[in-house]
Amino acid sequence: MAEQASEPRRVWYTSYGSNTHLGRLAHYIGGGRPPGAARAHPGCRDRRPPAVSVPVELTGALYFATESLLWGGGRAFYDPDAPGRVLARAHLVTVGQFSDIAAQEMYREPGTDLDLSRVLATGRQSLGDGRYETLVRPGTLDGLPLLTFTAPWHLDDVPWNPPSAAYLGHLRAGLRETGAWDPATIAAYLAACPGAAGHWSAAEVAALDDVS
Repeated sequence: MAEQASEPRRVWYTSYGSNTHLGRLAHYIGGGRPPGAARAHPGCRDRRPPAVSVPVELTGALYFATESLLWGGGRAFYDPDAPGRVLARAHLVTVGQFSDIAAQEMYREPGTDLDLSRVLATGRQSLGDGRYETLVRPGTLDGLPLLTFTAPWHLDDVPWNPPSAAYLGHLRAGLRETGAWDPATIAAYLAACPGAAGHWSAAEVAALDDVS
């Protein structure tokens, strides 16, 4: 019963970007520099892997914008207010782990648990004006909240920017790793996302090298 209170001990960190890939997520939790990335991550205080990771589909849209310092090209963002569906992966982690992962995505120092009361109560919470500084609760799973982070703007508010091959390859590999969607569905989905559409075809996405 305590898990379902207003302040749960565990949450579903819901990734729609490169952390759909468990090998990539492992560097956010355990620390270190992922293959192809430009910098290392300090990791979480609690370095245990997620208790379980499951595929989920969110209402909204995935789009690529700004410029990634890690990968080059556009970053993935989630607009929960846009029509469509987003293929994602939910990782069951502690509140502390979610807080530390979020801090690293925000280029902040991990080590402090976030106060999640507002996002749990209202579905959204701003921690700042920057990218990935807006918390979103798109739903619940097994009585625990799905939580993710994105930008404060909507997909039509900023110029779109095509993602790099390395970044798109991580998204493709992570979604394939779930076993929930066939390769053709994943390739068509990523190629159709704003920012990628018109720059990447489904065939080109499908031909990307596998990510280890």
